[in-house]
Amino acid sequence: MSVRSEAAVARHDRGYNCAQSVACAFAEQLGRDEVELFRMTEGLGRGVGNYDGTCGALLGAGVVAGLVTSDGNVDAPASKVETYAQAARISDEFKAACGSIVCRELKGVDTGVALTPCGDCIARAADIAERVLLDA
Repeated sequence: MSVRSEAAVARHDRGYNCAQSVACAFAEQLGRDEVELFRMTEGLGRGVGNYDGTCGALLGAGVVAGLVTSDGNVDAPASKVETYAQAARISDEFKAACGSIVCRELKGVDTGVALTPCGDCIARAADIAERVLLDA
């Protein structure tokens, strides 16, 4: 587990949701305000507010992908293709490692058997995002 994934899991242990845990673990390195990241990802936890959606940890990694690759040009957005490609790579690696990208399936809501516990999803999402986005 990397320093970043340990920081993400520690945030989850303090009560951050999965998306907040991952995104906020990158705040300092990206020169972003952690409180703002915390606020912007609050609705993305628990599969976007319920168990049916995409895993919050993966969504937090997607937020990081946008912060790293977007050119921020609101008049002529040109970087979204690259951002989508990075987010897709993170999603593919996450699904391969965790067995799904759907919160409900990862938590085993219907089966009673979790594919991957939240802490492991958080650690894997942070590790994958760091490797794909920052170690390249």
